[in-house]
Amino acid sequence: MNVSIFGRKVNKQNAVYYTEFLSILKDFGWNPVIHKNLKEQLVKKIGLEESVDEFKNHTDLRSGIDLSFSMGGDGTFIQNVKFIRDSGVPVLGINTGRLGFLANISKDHISDAMELVKDKKYVHQSRSLIRVKTERDIFGEENFALNEVTLQKKDTSSMITVHASLEGKYLNSYWADGLIVATPSGSTAYSLSCGGPIITPGCQVHILTPIAPHNLNVRPMVVPDHMPIKLNIEGRNRSYLISLDGNSHSIKQNEEVIIHKANYMVNVIKFEENNFLDTIRNKMLWGKDKRN
Repeated sequence: MNVSIFGRKVNKQNAVYYTEFLSILKDFGWNPVIHKNLKEQLVKKIGLEESVDEFKNHTDLRSGIDLSFSMGGDGTFIQNVKFIRDSGVPVLGINTGRLGFLANISKDHISDAMELVKDKKYVHQSRSLIRVKTERDIFGEENFALNEVTLQKKDTSSMITVHASLEGKYLNSYWADGLIVATPSGSTAYSLSCGGPIITPGCQVHILTPIAPHNLNVRPMVVPDHMPIKLNIEGRNRSYLISLDGNSHSIKQNEEVIIHKANYMVNVIKFEENNFLDTIRNKMLWGKDKRN
């Protein structure tokens, strides 16, 4: 079995977890295919053999990969999705960072989780993505996001106006610092910090969440994800920021942005005893009394 591995940085704190993980793969008889930059770090930090297979971009993972693993936090998991794309390869995130909703397998339970993977005691949880179209094709082939697309101000303290239409019908003009359009996966990310609702995976919706709106009666809105969303920005400046999962570019005033649900989904590996509701409850400390 061939498994791809993606991570961003190897340091003293997480090197031991890479060593443990690679040792487990060796015991299973599974062949690791490691991202080129990560492999170079592992060769230097833990003495990984240079003969280990590597990949550089998403085209290298089009076929021949059975499972994909990310080692890090949610940001690393999202970056790994950009390599997996529409290949259908199941993805599992091992959390060596802090708060993880997507990469929610604790670094202290790698061995237990891998035994479950080996025995195929898991399910595939399909996660939807957003696809963005702009007039100048700003993002090229990277025009998709697992969490959200964000339009916001740039190099100014002045608010902007984001005009939004839903399925060709005018919705609202958001006078704010920006606007987030999030997937259910992204509901626990930037959108949540701006007051957006938590949406369980599998819901076929998008969330429109204004960033620090001037009008307090403007609230986040949940809409069906089959309806295209059209946005454009108006303000005092000539250019603004558009971001896809943190990948930011400049966008011109009144340049049209059209948001659709992507025509494929990502298969996230989930275990029966580690479901979304447990993750939310534990990460958000629901029911915890800090006084005790």
